[in-house]
Amino acid sequence: MAFLFTIAATGCDSRLGQDRDIVACYAIFRGVAFARKDVLASRGRVGLGDAAARLRCYFNTVAEVGPRMTRLRKRAIQIATLIVAATVTPAHAAEPGVHLQLPIEAAMQDAGEYARLFSVSLDEAMHRLRAQAATIPVTDALRTEFADRFAGIAVEHSPGYRITVLLTGSDPVADRSVIAGGLVVPILFRTGAVVTRDVLLDRIRTHQADIRAALPHPPGIGVDQRTGEMMIMVATADLALDRDGALTKRFATMTGVPVRIVAVDASAAEMAMPAPAQDEVIAPVAALLDVLGGGRVVGTDPRDGKRYVCTTGFVVSNGGQDAVATAAHCPDDLRYVDRGRGDRALGYVGQWGWGYQDVQINRVPDAADRVPPLPAFYADTAKHQARTVATWRNRTSTRAGDFVCHRGERTGYSCAPVAMVDFAPAGDLCGGACLPTWVAVEGPTCKSGDSGAPVFEGQVALGLVKGGTYRPDGSCLFYYYMSTDYLPPGWTLAYR
Repeated sequence: MAFLFTIAATGCDSRLGQDRDIVACYAIFRGVAFARKDVLASRGRVGLGDAAARLRCYFNTVAEVGPRMTRLRKRAIQIATLIVAATVTPAHAAEPGVHLQLPIEAAMQDAGEYARLFSVSLDEAMHRLRAQAATIPVTDALRTEFADRFAGIAVEHSPGYRITVLLTGSDPVADRSVIAGGLVVPILFRTGAVVTRDVLLDRIRTHQADIRAALPHPPGIGVDQRTGEMMIMVATADLALDRDGALTKRFATMTGVPVRIVAVDASAAEMAMPAPAQDEVIAPVAALLDVLGGGRVVGTDPRDGKRYVCTTGFVVSNGGQDAVATAAHCPDDLRYVDRGRGDRALGYVGQWGWGYQDVQINRVPDAADRVPPLPAFYADTAKHQARTVATWRNRTSTRAGDFVCHRGERTGYSCAPVAMVDFAPAGDLCGGACLPTWVAVEGPTCKSGDSGAPVFEGQVALGLVKGGTYRPDGSCLFYYYMSTDYLPPGWTLAYR
């Protein structure tokens, strides 16, 4: 393994003369470095993040090797697996039995879910998720380049991995491709959209009240960036009003944009869950351990005297105070319940829950000798695995079809594609009508108790779960989350 340390300790050198160097670069670029303390000490204590950062410049060279990578990839993954066991112990008091994942472990876990959902190999799934992250700057640039024609953008997973861009007008644009994540990702341009995404959003805001008034049950409304339509999600009981397309025509005439009406079997609901009896007796925790996102919090709602369960989202800070974010519709005064059923109080700071927000801030317990809390969240159902937050992504950069995950207290860990980036949930869940700023995800699981849960892509923070829409059998049709863009003023995500 000596060559691994040599590469990790050097700067960028585009010369890759030996197969073992290619294998090493491939393994370390995936987020792995051999971090045994005695070896690092003799080499200037090169850490995991530093090693990965120094080796990012190797990626283009590695990608160009082509057929050699096919031969070497299996060996690289084997090496990466062996290296994972040797990590630097974090200087935080995480709960006993909780493993803090390396980037490669987080990536492989999410890729496993992707591979299962789309019936591809684990290696193909790893490449696609790397391409998903790597193409964000590309699609951001496309929105700017075609701003006056931009109607939507979506990631497609079948029959192959590709990106489609929907434009107004009839002037054709030649298809493109980009090398990302070791894949050649096609970018296909489709024309013929009637109006731009900006126009659709403007018409939703302008006519939302009129659309709601025309129906017995307030509908969900969103922008379908795949088709360039305003999607109105009505209760099945209201669908009779659209006999022969009469309601569709009425709304299209009212708004001046293409409209599609979709029946939803159940209405939207927020996700705070009544606490079961076993939560009534909780022992105080003996030591101050880190409060992690994706954890259990319970509290009593003074309006009905009942106890409710929610989920912690991400660790946040205002520069002088550490806290954790959850959903604003959860009780104000919360107690964090750890895996051993010990608990501690999380002091109420404030809540923001109108229109585009559903977020509450609760203080994390501190002590005089305590380091800042670990900016981590549980990333599996059993709460044996946790991840640190490395960065975040703006809602405007999120695309329909992006593969994202969440960890809720009720449903655990699951992953699915984004359905809509511009969605206004049904009902009056935002102190009245919600704005079209929520991101809807195609389940596959969501239940009461998941409120406030972290939504993420690998180690990238995306948002906090607000609520969901359910089928008659209780299964999840989709859930929706508030982007971390809308954290309250002065509060930012903690990350490392």
